[in-house]
Amino acid sequence: MRVITFIRFMRQILKSSPADLDWIQSQGLLAVKLAQIFALRSDLIPVEKCRQLQQLYQHAASIPSEDVFRNIEQRAPEGFMDAFREIDEIPLAAASVGQVHRATLKTGQEVVIKVIKSQNEKTFRRDVNRMRRWLRVFLLFMPKLRKVGNPVALLNHVADYTTRELDLRNEIKGADELLRIKEEVSDEFPMELLRFPRYYHELSNKDVLVSEFVRGDSLEDGIEAGSLSWATLLELFRIHGAYLFGIGTFHGDLHPGNCIIDEEGKFVFIDNGAICHAPKHVNKSLFTFFRYLSDHDFEKAFRALLDISEKQLPHKDAVEYMSQMAIIYHDFEMKTVGEQSLTQIMMKTVRCAVEKAGAEFGEEAFPIIRALMYLDGLVIRTHPQVRLISSMGPYLDEFERALPMDNGAVVA
Repeated sequence: MRVITFIRFMRQILKSSPADLDWIQSQGLLAVKLAQIFALRSDLIPVEKCRQLQQLYQHAASIPSEDVFRNIEQRAPEGFMDAFREIDEIPLAAASVGQVHRATLKTGQEVVIKVIKSQNEKTFRRDVNRMRRWLRVFLLFMPKLRKVGNPVALLNHVADYTTRELDLRNEIKGADELLRIKEEVSDEFPMELLRFPRYYHELSNKDVLVSEFVRGDSLEDGIEAGSLSWATLLELFRIHGAYLFGIGTFHGDLHPGNCIIDEEGKFVFIDNGAICHAPKHVNKSLFTFFRYLSDHDFEKAFRALLDISEKQLPHKDAVEYMSQMAIIYHDFEMKTVGEQSLTQIMMKTVRCAVEKAGAEFGEEAFPIIRALMYLDGLVIRTHPQVRLISSMGPYLDEFERALPMDNGAVVA
């Protein structure tokens, strides 16, 4: 992405009127991915603007219908078309990386075909390299920005998980990894309400993926219909939070369009290509931080974040850090998500921990923070009257009791 294009992009994001989503999509995959990040940042832009940008999760531009079958025939495994009775030309969903078409196998099984947009990978890599070059020059004049919300680290994170998404074989690998973990912890921490789609390996490759058609509604559908209960969201947190905090291996892009509630009421994680692995010290420090925060033990919570920093904090700096954190979290336990979003307060927390305590929040911590932003956005849009962190407390207790917290990951 060129500097001029990025400036125009930021104008679309920051202006008070709705963004031109068609223009953003016309700038390529990197622009869409960055807009999806801003869709989480209710601390920077109004909630209504976030909601508009969230349309890019499921309603991105699709491949022209006349190109769909040619694209499939050119990129699918040999003999692919012979396996199908019919394939819908109109996409069921279109996202930034690819689009999904409903189909029926000759065996009668209903499936979906995901097709990578042919132009994505080459232009994405080019735009990332361009942006990385000018960002490095920019940071020479703004060195503090490297520590707080490091844009190069963020760009590297976006590039990493998007590149993995561009190889659809990673969806199968990611689902297999999460399923293996689920089975390994099942005795102590059962997750009966989680399942993954069935994938058809013989009909899939890097560019084309065939999986079962899951009957149900995505979380995004539930948000729009106003049908997502608080109990449902808490159960989702129990499952996703177990991977996130208790295990350290988790779905790195579980936005509302990537989780379906099927007809049996089970959560079905889709788009499993971007699996993230949190380093032990980051995972454990953030868990401990939220664990004490949910108990309203703020002093211990603030000190837990200091474990992310590799240096010993001088007494004077520690006092200043604790004082600033106390200001940030004043009356925190009394406020609902609608009054003070988790995203807003986490951004203030990160800045304070970096500037006052020397903590490092780069590529390692961002996937966890991003996952929390998704949760926060879900709650703001559905149940803004709840106190999210207090509600998380019993589940954090369960993670600590039932999951291998000391290991940071489940070992096969």
